[in-house]
Amino acid sequence: MSETQTIEHDAKARIAAAADLAALEALRVEFLGKQGSVSALMKTLGKMSPEERQTKGPEIQALRQAVTDALAARKDVLEAEALEAKLAAETLDLTLPAPAATRGSVHPVSQVMDELAEIFADLGFAVATGPEIEDDWYNFTALNMPESHPARAMHDTFYFPDTAPKGGKMLLRTHTSPVQIRTMLAEGAPLRIIAPGRVYRSDSDATHTPMFHQIEGLVIDKGIHLGHLKWTLETFLKAFFENEDIVIRLRPSYFPFTEPSVEADVGFELVDGKRVLGGSGDAPGHGWMELLGSGMVNRRVIEMGGLDPDEWQGFAFGIGVDRLAMLKYGMDDLRAFFDGDARWLQHYGFSALAQPTLSAGVGERA
Repeated sequence: MSETQTIEHDAKARIAAAADLAALEALRVEFLGKQGSVSALMKTLGKMSPEERQTKGPEIQALRQAVTDALAARKDVLEAEALEAKLAAETLDLTLPAPAATRGSVHPVSQVMDELAEIFADLGFAVATGPEIEDDWYNFTALNMPESHPARAMHDTFYFPDTAPKGGKMLLRTHTSPVQIRTMLAEGAPLRIIAPGRVYRSDSDATHTPMFHQIEGLVIDKGIHLGHLKWTLETFLKAFFENEDIVIRLRPSYFPFTEPSVEADVGFELVDGKRVLGGSGDAPGHGWMELLGSGMVNRRVIEMGGLDPDEWQGFAFGIGVDRLAMLKYGMDDLRAFFDGDARWLQHYGFSALAQPTLSAGVGERA
């Protein structure tokens, strides 16, 4: 029996007798490792003459392959045996109920943001965003708010010490209206956008927080009038509150960035002491609730947006997202939105798997 045959016979016998994977790995190192017996034979090929290499080479290569195959086959057997032993030792009673899993919830503000985006997307509006750290030109000046306007006072607005590029001050934006200016300057007209996002004002009580969420809408086109604004608001509110009986009243008001300006009131009826949207608002037991501000975009604002007000007209509206959530889902204190109380979110939150729909409003509660 040749040397290669002796090594192969010995290797196969010892590999077949390996009791576990650790023993098999030791045999692999002994035969095929850097200092292994088979590896030592492979190293001798370089010192042989061409004639010897032609004779011995195939034998040594065959030995190496035979040992490799034997190791792989034994490894498969040992792994299968180990798996069977593990399955036999570990049992699982599939009749037991699964343990309760902690589920996250979608915050009501996030839910309302999604609903609003879907409703306005169906009306042809795109979503536009802008920076939360803004300069006073975009936040005030371009929106026709003079230096003496109360909103520019320190007690209303969070200012930074930095100087703005246009020479004014940097601040935390007080509304999402600067997005309107930025979008007009960047995209021109026609436009149909909503601008949802966080805004900041120095105010805090049951219905005001220093940081809150707002959504503004802007339409710029030719021949736009108040009738378009009223239809848009009615369609949006009926879809959002899932109530076809909603009636809107437009009341004259004043905002620097719109002219004429109108407050939009929605009719409600008192049912068991609670306000239920719907009804004329003027009938006994009915009333009007102020909901949002709106109006036709001021000519000066259109000019600041780089457009010709003799060619382009538009309307705009703004509403607090947090107040919409309070009104639709029966919440009574705006500050609870930001307390971080998991119990509150479990009560008012929404399933992360539920998708808002126009026909059904929101999905299941979390």
